[in-house]
Amino acid sequence: MDWFDTILYPIKVAVAWIMVGVHDLLVWLGMTEGSGAAWVLSIVGLTVVIRILIIPLFFKQIKAQRGMQLVQPEMQKLQKKYKGKTDPASRQKMQQEMMELYRKHGTNPFASCLPILLQMPIFFALFRVLHSLGPLSVGEYPRDSIGPLTQEYAAQAESSTLFGARISETFLQSPDITVKIVAAVMIVIMSATMFFSQRQLTMKNMPQSALDNPMARQQRMLMYIFPFIFAFSGVYFPIGVLIYWTISNMWTMGQQFYTIRRQPAPGSEAYEARQERIAKKRERKGLPPLEEENKQPDDGVSEGSKPSGQRVQPKRKDRAKKSGGSRPASTSGTASASNGEPAAAASGDAGSGESAASAASADEGPIGKDGLTPAERAQKRYDERAAQRRAAAAKRKAQAKNQGRKK
Repeated sequence: MDWFDTILYPIKVAVAWIMVGVHDLLVWLGMTEGSGAAWVLSIVGLTVVIRILIIPLFFKQIKAQRGMQLVQPEMQKLQKKYKGKTDPASRQKMQQEMMELYRKHGTNPFASCLPILLQMPIFFALFRVLHSLGPLSVGEYPRDSIGPLTQEYAAQAESSTLFGARISETFLQSPDITVKIVAAVMIVIMSATMFFSQRQLTMKNMPQSALDNPMARQQRMLMYIFPFIFAFSGVYFPIGVLIYWTISNMWTMGQQFYTIRRQPAPGSEAYEARQERIAKKRERKGLPPLEEENKQPDDGVSEGSKPSGQRVQPKRKDRAKKSGGSRPASTSGTASASNGEPAAAASGDAGSGESAASAASADEGPIGKDGLTPAERAQKRYDERAAQRRAAAAKRKAQAKNQGRKK
């Protein structure tokens, strides 16, 4: 066992535990024990487990890329500011200001690589586990087992095949034409899925303004370079590693498709497509466009004073007093207590005595035992309900404030 295997051994044991666990689960569910599809699917299960574990990093990757979109306008201004300045002091100052921008927006250019970087140790550990199946199955491995992967399990896994190609064989090392064909097809699929997953993330979910800068051009270049790197290096990968990487790329494509479709970046191609879907859905339901629904009617009433789902209540005004200390009469038009229609306004001057009071009383209805007309009684009820609503709102606000302090 060389130094590389010694460093990776804890990760190799974790990989072996997952593979053996998935294999035993599939056998328990009814699949054939021994060499066969159960060991091929154990690699698929390993991929699914790893991808579930790094889901938080995936969302961090999406958040970081959106942060990079927000920082691009300021980054371009910074580049123009230091354009032509090549002295060490200016370059250092530019780097410091760039890092400050990244901290301000909570992002960094390496966050989008986190899922791949975290999978690399798993990738190499799986590579070494598959490479060790042959020596372990015949007792030539320095250890008796790799975690739960015993000599018996190793013999079963080493002889398991995908379309006739053993999962431990590689394109270059095997003289079998079946292995070469299967490996070549897997390499093409792996490279294609990697390319489309990168294109989906960098092209469809980024606004045009964020694509026209040096960093975006570098990302587009990497989008083409990485698949070629994996295509040329794939001839050294065992079939099992090619299965892992292909399934991982497919998982990435599906995860990105769901996230970008539901929560696209504003201004991106995916965002425009989502807006079109929403518009067509509203049209099928007979609803107006979203822009018209959100537009407030220009009726001269301020937004804060518009009623929401409640009929307009009469506004209380000062009532003129009758001469000689008589009961005050309302001099303004108020809403009817029965049907809410405006009552006729009393005419005349507040100081015109009994004639004005009589006209107001006649228009507003008879005076009750409480000394109020129906319109005045309705206004009183409205004022009481308004006071209750204000008190309830103040109580809710105080409770929310107390809860915030406790947290």
